[in-house]
Amino acid sequence: MSASTPQQGRLAHAPVVLRGDRWWLDGGAGSVPASDPAFTAVLDDFALSMAAADQAVTDLLIRQDEASSVDPGGRR
Repeated sequence: MSASTPQQGRLAHAPVVLRGDRWWLDGGAGSVPASDPAFTAVLDDFALSMAAADQAVTDLLIRQDEASSVDPGGRR
């Protein structure tokens, strides 16, 4: 997966799923492929933004854990 490819799977809190290289609208009655290029481009961008935000939070948590292990008293 390159940096310009969204991660496969369900988009958080949304009724869309990326399977292979295709977005699917997923509902109670079944799934329908999303075929509008403008819509799928927005889904790609949103999925990439969500992945970047998740990575930023992970990085912050790692730095916070590293800082607290260096100074267990919490002093600066």
